[in-house]
Amino acid sequence: MGFELTAADYAEYIRRAYKKINENGDYVTELDLATGDGDHWSNLNMGFSKLNEKADELSKLNVSDEMKEIGKTMMSVIGGSSGVLYGSAYLAAAKALKGRETIDLNGLYDMLSAMLEAIVQRGQAKEGFKTMIDSLAPAVKTLKSCIDKGMDEIEICNMVKSAAEEGAENTKNMEAVRGRATYQADKGLGHLDPGAVTMSYQIAVLMDFVKEKIK
Repeated sequence: MGFELTAADYAEYIRRAYKKINENGDYVTELDLATGDGDHWSNLNMGFSKLNEKADELSKLNVSDEMKEIGKTMMSVIGGSSGVLYGSAYLAAAKALKGRETIDLNGLYDMLSAMLEAIVQRGQAKEGFKTMIDSLAPAVKTLKSCIDKGMDEIEICNMVKSAAEEGAENTKNMEAVRGRATYQADKGLGHLDPGAVTMSYQIAVLMDFVKEKIK
């Protein structure tokens, strides 16, 4: 058992993530209009659309340079705080993967944990603040725990995907500490955070893709 994601594999993941985000535009925008200004999906979709256009170019780089290029693209194309946060996350991932030709299970953890740390630091936020961190952090913790236990990789992928989706779902019970929802009387309580939802999409698509690559 094992897997190794090449730069071409990650470019294919980007295509799939774009498809997932793109086809959920109405739903995510509806979530965002309930607590924010309704532009989260359009901004993120614009970024992934650009990455989708560049997928062939990205596939020819090594994985570290691929992450760097993704980060630079997101920072320049995505508006608002999302662009800075996603850009910072991928630039951190590039550093974490420096010198590697492929991404294996431990590389996946190094990448995702570096992204999480960058988002936490750049956004001055943490779990429970009702942000994308509430989807990413449980996924990263679950991945680490599963690796430490030596669990089957198919099961690891399923558990990490579930952790991300449950994390996003749990934002319904949180009051916002960051973002537009903080200006509302209820602080967004009772509503899902759109950033956590779109992050859960990305993690779910990535885990499903990794499962296909496990031999």
